[in-house]
Amino acid sequence: MRGTVRLALIAALLAVAAAVLAACGGEEDGGGDTPRGGPINVAIVDTPNTQDLAHLTPSLFTRRTHIKVNYTILDEGTLREVITHDVPANGRRFDAVMIGPIEAQQYGRNGNVTDLTRFALSDRAYKLDDIIPTVRSALSYHGKLYASPFYGEASFLMYRRDVLKNAGIAMPANPTWTQVADVARRIDTPERAGICLRGKAGWGEMGAYFSSVLNTFGGTWWSAKPDGSVDETLVDTPQFRRALQFYVDLVKDAGETGAARASYNQCLAQYLKGRVAMWYDATVAAGLLEANDSAVKGRNGYASSPVQRTRTSGWLWSWAFAIPASSSKADLAWKYISWATGPQYQREAGTRIPGGWAAIPPGTRRSTYAIPEYAKAAREFARPTLDAIESVPTDNAGTAPLGSRARRLAELNDAGIPAFQDVGNQCTEQFSAVIAGKSSIDSALENCQAIASRAVR
Repeated sequence: MRGTVRLALIAALLAVAAAVLAACGGEEDGGGDTPRGGPINVAIVDTPNTQDLAHLTPSLFTRRTHIKVNYTILDEGTLREVITHDVPANGRRFDAVMIGPIEAQQYGRNGNVTDLTRFALSDRAYKLDDIIPTVRSALSYHGKLYASPFYGEASFLMYRRDVLKNAGIAMPANPTWTQVADVARRIDTPERAGICLRGKAGWGEMGAYFSSVLNTFGGTWWSAKPDGSVDETLVDTPQFRRALQFYVDLVKDAGETGAARASYNQCLAQYLKGRVAMWYDATVAAGLLEANDSAVKGRNGYASSPVQRTRTSGWLWSWAFAIPASSSKADLAWKYISWATGPQYQREAGTRIPGGWAAIPPGTRRSTYAIPEYAKAAREFARPTLDAIESVPTDNAGTAPLGSRARRLAELNDAGIPAFQDVGNQCTEQFSAVIAGKSSIDSALENCQAIASRAVR
């Protein structure tokens, strides 16, 4: 019954969102269903970068192509749930959807999304070889591109350089989690938390972020057999317990207000308002911290993703556009994707969005980093961002043997386990409850061990 009610609520939300947000792709210069264009339905995640995209679409895309874009903009948890139900079932709700590396490989393998390689190779303006190799590889399956990156990211630590200086603290360029936790507790005050860490339940929310901590602490979710398939569930183990205890204690001791509900957007808002002094999250956030309209511009430092028992840590992710195989408008959808993720959008957005050049979508194209205006605006974080993306331990995210390539790319997010998203969602509900003081570590680990074990039987 809960599942039926949940799906009904999602359907209602989509209907409302589509009606409200259709105006994002308003028709200019005739628009409408013409021989050159027509309407397409596009689902995107709700972040500042995508809000800029939706705002610019009517003037920069629809006016030129007569392709009206009806956006549905959803928070990342809802978007993932909607896409998971719609795309594999060959639903016809969308002509383009935002997904990540795990879905790109899984859906590409299963034939749920269109191979974009032929479109990309025949579109000279798109410049396929300009995409950063690690990001392109993450969105490909057997060498074929199944999603085009809008922005790419790894993880690093962002911190208020002025706050640490006033406290007489120097942040190492390559900190350990022990060092980060010590700094967070020292600078934590009633008015400003020491650090912001995601606590909102969801495999793409707390799940991926906690998993990068888990891996560098020496833990993992499942062990692997010699052939790479899943073997034992390793949740209720000392390594997993140490990582979860560390994460929970740090959030409770020096974390943000409302930590059990905090996602990317909540941590971003608190950092921009000066309510947190450090933030471990996606590298894409740096452009928003240094944007023209940021209250903390020029006050920030950037350090590599913290480690504990490993030399490197972090994740690789991209919000990228795919075309569902069920769409009858692949040609129109590609025109949109080519524009939204191509090099020209970067150059046009830099002079039009409120945040200016620093806030254009990062981490996808080498040519972006060669734009003089962007190089100047992003001088504090461009190199750390590229270093983070290029140093993600895709061959082994932790100290334990991991198995499939998808798991190596995104730790928890394993395309080789059909129920992996549900495992992450259910287990992070357990972990979030611990942060909220509604459950215990023992109970969360016991329940999550059972959830993860059932998924691989």
